[in-house]
Parts: sequence; C-alpha cells; structure tokens
Amino acid sequence: MDTQSDVVKEKIHTEPYLNDPVYITLLSLLVLILTLLFWWFIGRRHVQRRSVLLMGLSDSGKTLLFVRMVFGQYRQSFTSMKENVSDYLSINSKVRIVDLPGEERLRMKYFDSYKDMARGIVYVVDSVTIQKDIRDVAEWLYTILVDKTVQSACPPILILCNKQDQPLAKGSQVVKNLLEKELNLVRVTKSSQLESVDPSQADQTGYLGKQGKDFEFSQLRNRVDFAEASANTGDDDQPTDLQALEEWIAAL
Repeated sequence: MDTQSDVVKEKIHTEPYLNDPVYITLLSLLVLILTLLFWWFIGRRHVQRRSVLLMGLSDSGKTLLFVRMVFGQYRQSFTSMKENVSDYLSINSKVRIVDLPGEERLRMKYFDSYKDMARGIVYVVDSVTIQKDIRDVAEWLYTILVDKTVQSACPPILILCNKQDQPLAKGSQVVKNLLEKELNLVRVTKSSQLESVDPSQADQTGYLGKQGKDFEFSQLRNRVDFAEASANTGDDDQPTDLQALEEWIAAL
C-alpha cells in the first residue's frame, strides 16, 4: 500500500508540471538552445577546417606557388617571414590558402597556429635539391606527420614535387623513394632521442608507420598523394604547371 501511495503522490507532483504552459515553454526553449549549440559547434568545426596549408623548407617555391594560384601572375617573391593568406576559388568550393614560412626558427610557431584549421596540407619539395637537402626535408615532414593534431584529424597530405621545369628536377616517384628511405632513418633517430630523454614522451608521440617494417607512406592513416608542379620564375608568358595541385585542392 505504501508503494502505491508513493506512486500516486509522485504523479500528483509531476502532472501539474507537465500541464503547465510555462514549464513546457521553458523545456522547449532548452531543447532549442541545445540543438542550436550542437549545430553551431558542428558548423564551426567545418568552417575552421577550410584552410590548405602550403608547407616545406625555405626556397622550395611555396610563396611563388601561392602567388601564381591566388593572383594568376608572376611576382617577385622572397623568403617569407610571416604567413601569406588568401581565399582561393577552386572548381567545387572556396578554400583559404595559407603559405607558412619555411625558415627553421619560424615554421613551428606558424604551424602550431594554423594546424587546427587544416583541411589539407601541401608539403612542397624542391625537386632539384632534394638529394642534397633530404635530411632537412624528411625531418620537417616527420615533425608534421607525428603531430597529434595531424594524426587525430587526418587531413589529406600532398607531397608536391616543385620546379619540374628545371633539367635536374627529380620526378615524383624518385622523390617518394628518397623520402621513404630517409624517414625510415629519421624515425629511428627521433625515437632513440626521445627514449634517452623521457621514455614516456616517446610513447605519447607515437611511432610513424608500422613497427618492424620499413617505412612506407601507405602505412599512415592520412591519405598521402604525390604530384609534380612548376610555377616557373620568369614572366607571365612562361607556362606553369599547377594542374595537379589545383585538382587535388578541388577534390578536398
């Protein structure tokens, strides 16, 4: 009897609220606010990730690529000391192109500022000097690939083999082979350095590729593509070859 009495009392206390127009209105407003907040959060994340980051070492040709894409003409470019940012209308949508400095003292600072916004990352490689600069090229690429934000968000990555108009330029397959071999060495060196300083930090950073196997880009969660390009360094009458880059951006 006591149990039945308690149920009756609870109904008596609850039913007035369910029939109260003020209560129903407040409840409806709460649901509406939560729904709006949910869609705002989803939309904000989508808007944030509308940037394509141009990255790479200094003198790889990033800024000239940026100028050619955004302005469609040749302009004298210099080593960037800060980011260059502009909207770019691709075939399917408008994205924001961000040319990040490749100078060693600056690049990490700017990468940290923009990595959360990356819909895609274009890593520009000088195809002429790749063999001479392979260690530096691979180490900066390694830093990008093991970054927690990059590994979590998994933005597509394009390794763009630039300066293909020059006679000594290496093709994209050669560049890919060189990078895979060098990254295989870099990851061993970096892992050993972290373990010697702080073993727990090595576990947090993660291992690039698969343990016990030579490194290949196909082992990564990120989609990694290779393409060739040439922005040229002459006047506007000289041909450029940015088709592969433009098509890759359009497909994001």
